[in-house]
Amino acid sequence: MKNIVVLGSTGSIGQSTLDIVSRFPERFRVVGMAAGSDWRRLEKQIQKFRPLVVALANEQAATQLASRVDIPVLYGEKGVIDVATLAEGDIVVSGIVGAAGLAPTWMAIQNKKTIALANKETLVIAGELIMKAVAKTGIPLIPIDSEHAALFQILDGRSDPSSTEINRVILTASGGPLIDMPQRLKKAITPAQATAHPTWKMGAKISVDSATLINKGLEKIEAHWLFGLPPDRIEIMVHRQSMMHAMVEFVDGSVLAQMARPDMRIPIAGALFYPERAPLRLPPLRLEQVGALTFEAPNKKAFPLLIYAEQALKIGATAPAVLNAANEEAVAAFLARRIDFLAIPAVVKRVLDGHQSWPATSLEAVLEADRWARLEAKRHIQKRAHRSN
Repeated sequence: MKNIVVLGSTGSIGQSTLDIVSRFPERFRVVGMAAGSDWRRLEKQIQKFRPLVVALANEQAATQLASRVDIPVLYGEKGVIDVATLAEGDIVVSGIVGAAGLAPTWMAIQNKKTIALANKETLVIAGELIMKAVAKTGIPLIPIDSEHAALFQILDGRSDPSSTEINRVILTASGGPLIDMPQRLKKAITPAQATAHPTWKMGAKISVDSATLINKGLEKIEAHWLFGLPPDRIEIMVHRQSMMHAMVEFVDGSVLAQMARPDMRIPIAGALFYPERAPLRLPPLRLEQVGALTFEAPNKKAFPLLIYAEQALKIGATAPAVLNAANEEAVAAFLARRIDFLAIPAVVKRVLDGHQSWPATSLEAVLEADRWARLEAKRHIQKRAHRSN
């Protein structure tokens, strides 16, 4: 029996994790949950899984929930961290979206918890710090992102994944809902259109990141830190069917690929059961029904955030943290209809261009970069919103 803490329990990753737990009650027990503000959904999860303690980032939501349940309800960043570091927890599923997931994941590592990592921003913002802490504590860090989970499976057992045996790795992208849309039409895109992902069911922020393709830029940064690979050996390929999640090309010309239906329960189960495989009994992958599998290079001119992500990775230090924070603020403004879709990359570029990067030698250093970038992004967003009015 493994005790699970689920960070981001009300989101898509959290719900899929709880589905796995419910399928294997003899293997897993939920001892802690944390969420943002959706106290109603969290209340239902408490009723079903009976954790020891929960937390909500939003204090008002926590107050509402506390009056309705008979377990401790914590709040704020400290409350989420307290849940992440719960003494009874064995595995922490890091499923909080965005930079908000960094501090709880960091503290879980310091407390030597096994990390099942879905929060890519943790490694984007503080990859060097995180991987050094993982090496120091000796805890397992197992990726849940479908592409990185695929690479983890392909490279499993290799003592040095970045060895000269590997020519390149390929992360696939569905292309999102706007892959074929002419650039001139994107200015009028609505949040509903940008979040209508063709193959994955995800939260609003991640869906917009897929529509701009910055999610692949962030995943390239994540893969760099997870597997110790130089940026020029990590490539992005558009694969619209979302059946092949990653490939590794070796120097002898061999290519190993991992395939599965686009269902996040598969990589989540892979992390929770590792090194075993779980009998999930999901619908099988029927290639005769899928038909053709297609692959194409991404059009970086149409999706410039891919270029900016690569630039941030090349600059290093605090640049990736700035990239991520500016994007989070721009996406939030787009979803609130304060800026148009094409303003997202414009805001990110202005903030990244205006940043004088400093060494990311501590958590405080990267968080300061995150704060600076958010203020700068809000300033540019305000200017654009004022002009449009």
